[in-house]
Amino acid sequence: MAGARAAIRYAKALLSLAIDSKTAEVVNKDMKLIADTLAQSKDLSEALQSPVIPSSVKKSTLLEVFKNANKSTLSLIDTLVANNRIDLLSNVALKYNALYDESKGIQLATVTTAVELTADLKKKVLAKAKELTGKDVEVENIIDESILGGFILRIGDMQYNASVANQLNNLKQEFTLN
Repeated sequence: MAGARAAIRYAKALLSLAIDSKTAEVVNKDMKLIADTLAQSKDLSEALQSPVIPSSVKKSTLLEVFKNANKSTLSLIDTLVANNRIDLLSNVALKYNALYDESKGIQLATVTTAVELTADLKKKVLAKAKELTGKDVEVENIIDESILGGFILRIGDMQYNASVANQLNNLKQEFTLN
């Protein structure tokens, strides 16, 4: 887990630098883009992890892919390459996003539904989540048809399961116990 601790340290340092230069929000957008890009591009992610590919190639690739990034973001890439830690870039981006949200009092909630959330339902979920946590909440919708209907709301370590699949399992357990 040394990599996770190192990623947190890099993310904290970047957040501190970004706050000082008043670019924390812009860098947060860059970090979301980096995390999303690396999650979606298996080839790029594997290239960063590969010990065979030279650091200079990794750096030039990243600078080309993220050429419109903020100066602080590009500086992070330089630093990670110089310290032979470029394989941590995805983790650093994710940790930065979490630290930024925490600093702004924003909490991430995931809502798992069988179908896409409507705008009206999303508004209701946001209101309920804010009532439960007392913080502003950002909702991420995950679609999982296996829950059949209803929803599963996760905020931090709290979970509220109102899915049809869960209700059916509860009924099944009740009938098998009797």
